[in-house]
Amino acid sequence: MSQNQFDQPRFNVKSYLNEFNPWHNIKIMHTNVPNDILAGITVAVIAMPLALAFGVASGLGAEAGMWAAICGGILVGLFGGSNTGVSGPTGPKVVQLAAIIAATKLASGEPDIVFAMSMVFLSGLICVALALMKIGRFIYYTPYSVVSGFMCGIGVIIILLEIPPMLGFATPNSVMGAIKQIPYDIMHEKPHALIVSLATFATILIWPRLTKKQWLPAPLMGLIVGTSLAHLLQFKDIEYIASMPVGVPHLYWPDFSRFGDMVGGAFALAGLCIFDSLLTCLVADNMTNERHNSDREIFGQGIANMGCGIVGGVTTATATMRTVANIKCGGKTGLASITHGLVLLALMLGLAPYASYIPMACLAGILLKVGMDIIDYRVLPVLHRMPFTDSICFWAVLILTISVDLLVAMGVGITIAFVRIVQELGQAYEQNVVNLNEISRPLPADVSMPEDLKEKVLKLRLEGPLFFGVSDTIYRTSSALVDYKYLIVRMARVPMVDMSGAYLLEDIIDKAHDQGATVFFTGLRPQVERTLNRLKVIEKVSEENCLATFNDAILRIQELESRQSDTEHQVEYEDVSRV
Repeated sequence: MSQNQFDQPRFNVKSYLNEFNPWHNIKIMHTNVPNDILAGITVAVIAMPLALAFGVASGLGAEAGMWAAICGGILVGLFGGSNTGVSGPTGPKVVQLAAIIAATKLASGEPDIVFAMSMVFLSGLICVALALMKIGRFIYYTPYSVVSGFMCGIGVIIILLEIPPMLGFATPNSVMGAIKQIPYDIMHEKPHALIVSLATFATILIWPRLTKKQWLPAPLMGLIVGTSLAHLLQFKDIEYIASMPVGVPHLYWPDFSRFGDMVGGAFALAGLCIFDSLLTCLVADNMTNERHNSDREIFGQGIANMGCGIVGGVTTATATMRTVANIKCGGKTGLASITHGLVLLALMLGLAPYASYIPMACLAGILLKVGMDIIDYRVLPVLHRMPFTDSICFWAVLILTISVDLLVAMGVGITIAFVRIVQELGQAYEQNVVNLNEISRPLPADVSMPEDLKEKVLKLRLEGPLFFGVSDTIYRTSSALVDYKYLIVRMARVPMVDMSGAYLLEDIIDKAHDQGATVFFTGLRPQVERTLNRLKVIEKVSEENCLATFNDAILRIQELESRQSDTEHQVEYEDVSRV
């Protein structure tokens, strides 16, 4: 065994798991204590009306949104990978969870809470497993057209779902249900509910223009105005939030007896959690000039969602609005997120009954603004000028997000973008075939080759990665390989080969051998040579015909021609001798 084999690094489990140690976040919490605490309190004020609204929208009740915000704030603050990220219930995840809950209701019409919480817990477990598999870096490969279509679709969903409660009716169970219900609701709207929702919405729009004070954010001001208006004018005919329990939450231990029914939804929630959280982390990175740890962020979200499943909270992810508010208020470490969670916990332990004074129409007004904020207004002015494939990708994701399923939309969008990239890569490199007479470069000085032989020596130059995406291009190029005795395949500009590329080379070699031709490889890179050796393609060429340069191949051909000539002369001499 060589010394190099002893020097190879071994996998260290302790070092591997150390990346997910909460000490990474704890050790920097003392560096910005006053600003982090103030930022955490401010973000809690922003988060409270959103958490209540998202809890109601999920179908599990306002308290479910609050417990999710508490778990997200405290647990992700400890285990997460972004110093400034703040987690809680988000629009995309709540929409997905609400659809699942609506489809799995009990015979009585009530939500199957044990099933829902077990699924949320399982989604957290999946996130932890994916974090340990180090999949976080792949967020950087998501095309912008997919992200934009996804966000616009989510925004449209939230807007459509909140129009009925703004008009005084129950929140629909699905987007299609909302579309069918909206015309009737408009014709039979309840004026008091519409007044409260529009007053809330208008306050959220106007308040930031009246004051720059961060300690009284627009969603909270909208909540105050809408609720006060409903009670001052004594609107008794509109719905209010049902009373929430005060004290410690009811615990739901995971029940996986219906594992087959919940695993699909759990993967959907986990996928959305990762996608939603890491996109927000990218926004935070751009604002702070820092770089988050994607795998640790996914791990933290997994822990938080497992906590949500136990305490009865809706699913959680890193929330853009809270994260941006945290950065604007001076938050720089996980202490701000933990403070935000502790403030909400204090509210749930003593002040939760006051939520029953909040009208449902008021929360609908808040969520309407959330839906409008999620839409990607950057891309709207250039929709008609998008590249064709980007346009297809955007509209496919948008339509599928609204009409089918969020995860399906993401999968289709990424697939379309992937096919486009493969197609462009396949056309980006020029592959060509020429014979020696068409080559401008001079032959080695010691090479003399008759013109008729030069016509029989072909050069196939390959460029770029040799993978399944370029197979068609190379196949069409190789179809020009006719009437030749020697084939030189130049590989110096091929950085990698996959199985499709390797077997394509094998087909070219077999075709050459069928014509009685000899094949040479030149300029093989070590990685490419290893792959071809493993797949036994090199065996068909032979090691001695794998050469460093094109000139070496020409010299090798001259050597083979000389041997053949000597052999022929020897045969002729023997024939003459016999005579």
